[in-house]
Amino acid sequence: MARGWESKSVEEQIASAKERHGQSRAKLTPEQMETERKRDSLLLQRTRMLREIEKCQDPRYRATLESGLAYLDSQLAGLA
Repeated sequence: MARGWESKSVEEQIASAKERHGQSRAKLTPEQMETERKRDSLLLQRTRMLREIEKCQDPRYRATLESGLAYLDSQLAGLA
């Protein structure tokens, strides 16, 4: 049975998180750990936002979601 788009996205996020955490978690400073936690949170929010945009029928709500997505992207860029 084929799995849906959402499960693939979640699997990719889990693999990415494991990859980052496997790079020697002990060497991260508390500030770096906080940055990684924020990045993970923003990525999860971004995934949810994209899923909502795909389902959205109302143009006004879509515009609101797209502005929220732009905000999340700017936050992610600021962490990089």
